[in-house]
Amino acid sequence: MSDGVLQRAMGLLRAFTEDDPQLTASELAARSGLALSTVHRLIAMMLAEGMLARTTGHRYAVGARLWEIGELSPLAAQLRETALPHMVRLYEATGENVHLAVLDDPTPAAASAIFVGRITGRSSVPTISRSGGRHPLHATGVGKALLATRDDVWLDDYLSAPLELETRLSITDPERLRADIERARSRGYATTREEMTLGNFSVAAALGALPGLPPAAIGIVAHLGEALDERRLAPLVMQTAKDLTRAVRHPDSH
Repeated sequence: MSDGVLQRAMGLLRAFTEDDPQLTASELAARSGLALSTVHRLIAMMLAEGMLARTTGHRYAVGARLWEIGELSPLAAQLRETALPHMVRLYEATGENVHLAVLDDPTPAAASAIFVGRITGRSSVPTISRSGGRHPLHATGVGKALLATRDDVWLDDYLSAPLELETRLSITDPERLRADIERARSRGYATTREEMTLGNFSVAAALGALPGLPPAAIGIVAHLGEALDERRLAPLVMQTAKDLTRAVRHPDSH
């Protein structure tokens, strides 16, 4: 594909969302801003390459070839695959949702947390996260743990942009959030309380620096009424972060 074709193809792929994983050609055209005739030509090319797949009702979805290629990313092959047994142990110890996320920061103002792994069970509290999902840094436990790894200049840029109110309890005041980040740095873990989803709290810790990978964090999301509170969860999460950091840095020793 030429650069122009590649950009237009990416425009079609970006049209798909968690809420709309299947779209018609007309919907793809409307969301991408491309002419319908151009969209039809792109769809034919992308179907042939496995980048798109046909579904029911003249709709299209992201193709299996993209998933196959995505699994070659270091986020999957190096980080997530190494993390899975550690995440399972943390889940078995708590029975709660376990999340693994990395920092995506094209610029600090546009930075967010991408969830690269998730373990949950039938008794776990419902959450809106999913593997591959993108969530705000300021309202999630893993997001705050990632913010705690950034320097003051980076944070100044991040806090210069307005922060969205995810729930009525989200911390959007820059000085309050900065103080919360400082607490996370001093104690080694971050927390949220009903800041992304009402009724839930989270505890998360950042991993150490990992060669060739973006900053990463692991955390737990539980219901506020659970007996397993922050005082018990925090040591478990911090130890898992340390163990996982060691495992990623020294894969041959495990």
